[in-house]
Amino acid sequence: MRLDELPLNQPATIDRIGWERLDTVAARRLRALGFDEGLTVEALHHGGLVSHDPIACRIGRMTVAIRRNHAALIDVSLA
Repeated sequence: MRLDELPLNQPATIDRIGWERLDTVAARRLRALGFDEGLTVEALHHGGLVSHDPIACRIGRMTVAIRRNHAALIDVSLA
């Protein structure tokens, strides 16, 4: 399952991040926000009425917002 498909308030473990498909700036930003394989992530809110973009996620003790197209590159499994 991808992070953009994860039901709200359902913790999951990050299995894989498609680093090779992210541009340098986006990859650096995700790393700075703490995204990495093996960590627990939880989708909290979806923005917008139509696009549901961005997605607010809890990663560790932080809540961050990431774009839906970036979340689609993150594979997760339910915790």
